[in-house]
Amino acid sequence: MARAKRNILAAAQESTTPPDALQPNQALARVVKAEGNNLYTCQLPNKKEILVELAQRFRNTVWVKRGGYVLTERFPEEQQTSRLVGEIVNVVGDEKTWRKQPYWPKEFVKNSGLDDEDDEDSTVGKLPPSDSEDEQ
Repeated sequence: MARAKRNILAAAQESTTPPDALQPNQALARVVKAEGNNLYTCQLPNKKEILVELAQRFRNTVWVKRGGYVLTERFPEEQQTSRLVGEIVNVVGDEKTWRKQPYWPKEFVKNSGLDDEDDEDSTVGKLPPSDSEDEQ
């Protein structure tokens, strides 16, 4: 097997298996926005937004989508630039397995898409109002 394909398979395998425990400088975060050049704005469980970069081994290998979850690692204080505070060290591939871990934040609740508050106001799938209802 070629080295390139082995690296791709290793990165994909690493993203499906969660670690047993997190380091003190690691945290799970939700991806808010892709900034470009492998930089992403992520939201921590305490709603604070940080700018992190994707680790070299995941570039051109793993896709990071908006709303997905990543494992971030903060740089030491002396290495932090004005905006960039850390690095994405793992991408949550199998979310169901990751959610079973004891360190998964309770603030990251699972959204099924069916619990939207706007469903009452939505007219999707409904017939338009008839004229006979207005005449009464």
